[in-house]
Amino acid sequence: MTTFEKIKNTAKTRGMNLKQVALASGMSENAIYRYNQGVEPSGTAIKAIAETLNVSTNYLLGHTDEMNTTLSDKKVTDILDNETILAFDGMEIAEEDKEKLREYARFIIEQRQRGNK
Repeated sequence: MTTFEKIKNTAKTRGMNLKQVALASGMSENAIYRYNQGVEPSGTAIKAIAETLNVSTNYLLGHTDEMNTTLSDKKVTDILDNETILAFDGMEIAEEDKEKLREYARFIIEQRQRGNK
């Protein structure tokens, strides 16, 4: 499957057409159609399209069949871990505010477990 076909199929599953994807990616409305005419997309264009479609660049380029990156590629932090340093806008959050965030996280977890998503 070509990059163009990957973009087109993924856009369709996301309920978008190629013009919408192009515009949302900061490109001209017909830019993606050129990829079906032998023009290779730039790295910047592929990255923007991947972000718009919420898939990995590797998926669009045909390097993987996985649409999104694996969990091991993402930074995961447990908010309920007391050792986790919580910060916002580059400044550490006060301990009393951290506890409020943890209480809210516990509340959300409890609601999900009860089925009240």
